[in-house]
Amino acid sequence: MKTKILFLFTLLLSISFITNAQKKQKDWEFLLDKDLSKWDIFIGVPHTTVNLDGYEKGDGMHGTPVGLNKDPLHVFTVTKTKKDVPVLNVSGEIYGGLSTKKEYENYHLVFYVKWGTKQWEPRLKDKRDSGVLYHAQEPHGQFWNVWMKAPEMQVQETDSGDFFPLAGVSMEVKATKREENGKEFWFYDPKGELKTFKTGANGRCRRIEDFEKPHGDWNKLELICLGDKAYHIVNGKVVMALENSLEYDKEGNATPLTKGKIQFQSEAAEVYYKNIKIRSITKLPKKIAAQL
Repeated sequence: MKTKILFLFTLLLSISFITNAQKKQKDWEFLLDKDLSKWDIFIGVPHTTVNLDGYEKGDGMHGTPVGLNKDPLHVFTVTKTKKDVPVLNVSGEIYGGLSTKKEYENYHLVFYVKWGTKQWEPRLKDKRDSGVLYHAQEPHGQFWNVWMKAPEMQVQETDSGDFFPLAGVSMEVKATKREENGKEFWFYDPKGELKTFKTGANGRCRRIEDFEKPHGDWNKLELICLGDKAYHIVNGKVVMALENSLEYDKEGNATPLTKGKIQFQSEAAEVYYKNIKIRSITKLPKKIAAQL
């Protein structure tokens, strides 16, 4: 009798665990499929070194972009692993942006990223680079004739989690200046002064520390946006907390920026993304809130 009761108790626990796990999975929207059906592609200006006929070329930033949903060199493609997991392949050969068709607000975005080996001009000798833009505002091509107006969570070797404001936005970060490789930079510091980082020469704020894994390993990155606040997370560590998200019009007038599209960059380096998923939230997850 005791054995039967124990068996039934264990069975009920298992069913409850599976049900809760399934419910948690349903909370997430998975964004990748083989056809990139939830995304638009915008390809920028091909560099003069790119082997592509029929399009104007330049330095990669200035000139005429290839345009919307035209990807002649297949910069953005999806393949599947042996376990049938969709993987976004970004060749990096031309600057480009893969942007969600939908706008999002108050969300938790999770994705995994791994660097490839190929690099291209005009960043052939620089760090491998990409990035995720959030609250991105159309039209396309507002920054370097390719990307939208948006705050950026940097995805770059050893610098993932940095903040860049593109094409007329700003956010505030608690930061202090410190030296790295002989130069002074602003770094996120929870005990620092609240400073505005706006599009321009000194718009960058750097992550608190480098928590990335070695080249070739998958890194888990997360972006949380709640109201006018954002949090950049690398392998479970909060590397940047931002607030007071604003966008500016041509006259310099500021308005709150709390929603928009999400755009993944192609920026002259081969990179892979997988398990890109998003869910709506109303408060910070406990593991994140505990770090602040």
